[in-house]
This record gives sequence, C-alpha cells and structure tokens, in this order.
Amino acid sequence: MIKVIDNFLPEIFFNFFKEQILNRDFPWYHQNSKVSDNDNEEQFTHLFYSKSKKQSDKVELIKPILKQLFVKEVIKAKLNLTLKEDIIRPFEYHTDIDYTKCNTAILYINTNNGKTLFKDKGDVESIENRLVIFPSDLLHTGTTHTDKKYRIVLNINYK
Repeated sequence: MIKVIDNFLPEIFFNFFKEQILNRDFPWYHQNSKVSDNDNEEQFTHLFYSKSKKQSDKVELIKPILKQLFVKEVIKAKLNLTLKEDIIRPFEYHTDIDYTKCNTAILYINTNNGKTLFKDKGDVESIENRLVIFPSDLLHTGTTHTDKKYRIVLNINYK
C-alpha cells in the first residue's frame, strides 16, 4: 500500500532538479494556508499541474520524474516549501484530491527531521531523493521541521 524508494532519481538528474528549484530566479508563491483555507499555516509553492492542466512554464523539469513513475495522466503536481519552526508538529490529515483509483507520490528534495504521517499506517522520514507512493485516498499529512532552514517536497497526484 505504501511504497518507499530510496535514491529514486539518478544522482545527476536529482542534483540538476534541486539546483533549478533552489535557483534565486525560480518562482515560489506564498500561500496563507497549507491544507485548508483557515489552518493558520504558511508555505511557498510552485504549481506545475492542476486538474490535469499545465500551470507552469517549468513543467519540463519534472518530465523525467513523471517518466520514471510511468505516469499516464498528471492530475496535480506541486512543490511545497515550508520554513524551519521551533517544534515538530503535524499539519491536518487530508487527501490531496477527490479522485479515486490514482496515486500520490512525494519526492523529498532535502533531508530534514520533518516527516510524512499516514493515519494509522506509520510515517516516512524526509530523506533527500526518497520517493513514497501511496493511494491518493489515504489520509496523510506532513510535519514541521526544526533542523534545516527549509523542507521541500514534490507532490504528484497521477494515474
């Protein structure tokens, strides 16, 4: 049900992808919420796809990731960047999309002490170039982190 793959991307591609999204010219957008509209959380995001439609001129950056996942249709693909906090705490449990019979993949861009938690199913640590795949209807959430300046994940919902 939950599959974890370490060293998901070849190192050369992973490093290129990371360099591109950490480049000072890469567009990040501030959000006043993380999971629900009134959750009092903040994050920065970059939306590649939403509702199966291209939303970014940076889509080429994730094409090799989609190919390696054997994606037939991207429903949503988004980078999430959260900043360091004083304590580790979870966000709200949720599902990313309302579709059934599709998967969610989370690619961890940097190692930090944040996690992905699965309701009654355990957790996955944020390790650079680790990918976790699970059914999109599985309740999950992320946590804050305390040891690095930021935590970045690429979240892909796909068929």
